[in-house]
Amino acid sequence: MSSAMPKRLTARAEAHPKRAWVALSVLVLSQSLLAAPPTERVRAVRVWPAPEYTRVTLESGDALRYHLISVKNPDRLVLDLEGVDFSSVRQGFADKMSASDPYIGNLRVGRFKPGVVRVVLDLKTEVKPQIFTLAPIGEYGHRLVLDIYPTQPPDPILALLQKPQLKMEQSLGKSLDEELGEHQRETEQYGKPPRSRKEPGDAANRPVTIAIDAGHGGEDPGAKGRRGTYEKTVTMTIARKLKALIDTEPNMRALLIRDGDYFLDLKARVEKAQVVNANVFVSIHADSFVKPDARGSSVFALSERGATSTAAQELAKRENQADLIGGANRRRKDPYLLMTLTDLKLTAQINDSLKLGRAVLGELGDVTSLHRGRVEQAGFAVLKAPQIPSVLVETAFISNPEEEKRLTDEAYQEKIARAILRGVKSYIAKNPPLLAPATLAAAR
Repeated sequence: MSSAMPKRLTARAEAHPKRAWVALSVLVLSQSLLAAPPTERVRAVRVWPAPEYTRVTLESGDALRYHLISVKNPDRLVLDLEGVDFSSVRQGFADKMSASDPYIGNLRVGRFKPGVVRVVLDLKTEVKPQIFTLAPIGEYGHRLVLDIYPTQPPDPILALLQKPQLKMEQSLGKSLDEELGEHQRETEQYGKPPRSRKEPGDAANRPVTIAIDAGHGGEDPGAKGRRGTYEKTVTMTIARKLKALIDTEPNMRALLIRDGDYFLDLKARVEKAQVVNANVFVSIHADSFVKPDARGSSVFALSERGATSTAAQELAKRENQADLIGGANRRRKDPYLLMTLTDLKLTAQINDSLKLGRAVLGELGDVTSLHRGRVEQAGFAVLKAPQIPSVLVETAFISNPEEEKRLTDEAYQEKIARAILRGVKSYIAKNPPLLAPATLAAAR
């Protein structure tokens, strides 16, 4: 080491050895700092387990450099992060595992080699991972997203059939075992669950299916009230109450599009309703405005000629940004949302949606104040399911402290759920599903 020292420093070292060692230490330290690669701290780690998939999100100030590999025997995912602070990754993943996670059994964080932090996810089953990055938006910084999908996606039709056997026998004229067996045979025959296969008399023999979409979820919290209430929490609670009410009705059954705190992109929500041949689609939300005195419920339908008001247009713009905030994987093709309204020929669907919306709005007006006394229209992406009358219900203004408090009240949630159900039943009574194919065919 001394031979590499400058001559001037060597000379000084002979005269002042103590001072020379201090200077040498400063020199070595400064050189090591210059050689050390910069490290990025991970601001937060969020894990969202769900039956559809488990999402792992790492948020940081700058984009993360990464490498993902899948390993067999046993199944696990290995995620290498380059140039990140080890302690921030370890702290971020601490206590993030859930025993109920259907896909991740355990995880470990360690130093793989200088400048690389390794995260190992032990898997419970074989999976199909997808990894991608998201640019900063809203309150989020850069995000690295790892979505862990099962090799065989859950079948929403099987979830739809999980109802009391007695009620199923009364409404379908067959036992639950027979219905499940029939569905299994169709799945084996076609390789996947059959979609939208309407046959003569089919609508008359099957119960009316209501698809209930709890708005937002997971990375997308929706609006936030002044008391700290998240829209995604309120919508999930009301959606579950509505499903429970529908499942007690003769010849009716409900499917929760989202049944937990996780993100589903708009395409997936539309697809799930189509897979189960839903007769009605209801998306539940809680409105927000800059002024805290805005109040009342609203109902919206799709529009093919622009929004009916500036407020409806702005609301649709915000709701359609859910994919950006929640973190939709843009690698997935999105045929439904990229198609134009002319391509979808949604005239009949919109007409039926307006009828449904008016029925629901009328019932809501009996239990709460209305923000507007008519059904508004705009280009809501989540309402673009062809052949399914679809409405978006803004239950109240979560930005209004008084209404935020009501939205967390069980009695009020029950009132809203019952009002929506009465509106749906009123619409179905006047527009039986048996007539839906002919009505929609007239617009083609």
